Amino acid sequence: MANQRPNLLLILTDHWRGDSLGRLNHPVAETPHLDSISLKGVTFVNAFTPCASCIAARRSLMTGMRPSSHGMLGYQDGQPWPYHHTLAGELSRAGYQTINVGKTHFHPQRLHLGFEELVIPSDYDEWIERETKLVRARYAHGVQGNSWMARAHPLPEIQQEETWLTNQAMERLNKRDPERPFFMCLSFNGPHPPWCPPEYFFDLFMSKDIPQPIVGDWAQDYAGNPSHPLDVNAWHGKIAPELNHRARAGYYAYLAYIDAQIGRFVEYLSRSGLLHDTMVVFTSDHGEMLGDHHLWRKVNASDPSARIPFIVQPPSGWTPRHDEEDASLIGLEDIMPTFLDAAGVDIPGTVEGKSMMPLLKGDAMAWRSYYHHEHAPCYAPDYAYQCLTGTEWKYVWNPIVGTELLFDRVNDPHELCNLALSPDHADVAGYWRSLLARELQGRPESLSDGEKLRTGNVPVWRAPKKNLTL
Repeated sequence: MANQRPNLLLILTDHWRGDSLGRLNHPVAETPHLDSISLKGVTFVNAFTPCASCIAARRSLMTGMRPSSHGMLGYQDGQPWPYHHTLAGELSRAGYQTINVGKTHFHPQRLHLGFEELVIPSDYDEWIERETKLVRARYAHGVQGNSWMARAHPLPEIQQEETWLTNQAMERLNKRDPERPFFMCLSFNGPHPPWCPPEYFFDLFMSKDIPQPIVGDWAQDYAGNPSHPLDVNAWHGKIAPELNHRARAGYYAYLAYIDAQIGRFVEYLSRSGLLHDTMVVFTSDHGEMLGDHHLWRKVNASDPSARIPFIVQPPSGWTPRHDEEDASLIGLEDIMPTFLDAAGVDIPGTVEGKSMMPLLKGDAMAWRSYYHHEHAPCYAPDYAYQCLTGTEWKYVWNPIVGTELLFDRVNDPHELCNLALSPDHADVAGYWRSLLARELQGRPESLSDGEKLRTGNVPVWRAPKKNLTL
């Protein structure tokens, strides 16, 4: 390995909560294959998405930039990706064979963004509709794409998208150029709703004792249904316990199904002799509220939405830390510099993330004292956040209406008690408020003068700075 550049594998999911790994003693999650990967590497337990929705998060991952620099501060489709430096592009220029299999959320849909080969979900749609003669076969279950409903998928497991994508990934590697290292992004749509996993997994989890959602003292306003009857795609609202059970069973069953496909793919890598020389990273673009605090989907600073799983397994020839959990504060923008560093490729000046290679090797070094994440208004005109998360505290400020949340992450890991207005914690709240004011100073939204926060408008999209695109 000393004289050979490693293969690079990014396994990316959508809506996977940071707490939902069996390794982390989750009461329901069954992820034996991911847990096995973690035994040979490092599990980062304080990993966060820079912006808790698909497109903005993926822009940070693919460019190494923060939302305020790459221009997407919330959710808006149909905007250009005007970036000269991208993860796949830099690796391709350095001689890597770059392959994407699965979801990208790029625009336009067939944009390669530096990938030489591109397989996307619409390719699966074409295949499954030919196979089944069903129009929109992936939605044959009748559940909508952002619904809190759940049921077993009527298609057999071997015809479902995650199985097909895994097949495609193996086929692409079978036909790879053996003279070049590869970078592959295997990107699953799941566990993005609809939570309609194969029948075997759904039935298995429906019979389990699954805890009901947790609700903090700050979340009571979200219990009220935004409509009656409740829209199946509602982003907040209280639903009956049996519906909560079904939703959570469907979600964790979906995780178990994806874990099985990951296990299948890693076994293929091992049998083909590729795993030894491959650096593997598993993560997600963001999490899922799953009814916690009466909220669904994403776009929230709370841990179920903002915290993501993050496992790194190095090539076998390296001698970094093994079977460890690391509390360093990391984010998706750190993936690009980490992969480039591992490959011996220069990191462009546009990249704002940090290489995690020193952390993986166990080298002592200064790291972030907090992680900044944000989201522009979504779901409602005043539903937005600016957030600083440390290892001990989390501070959340709504830039539209000015409300605050403060959580003690050590003693209140489920974020049940808002301490922002507690007299006993006024100094703590003031410290984090001032820190966020400094973080936001100089931004075009004018949310801070460097000392005090001030409410204002936050755009979803603005074109990135020109000096970051050249």
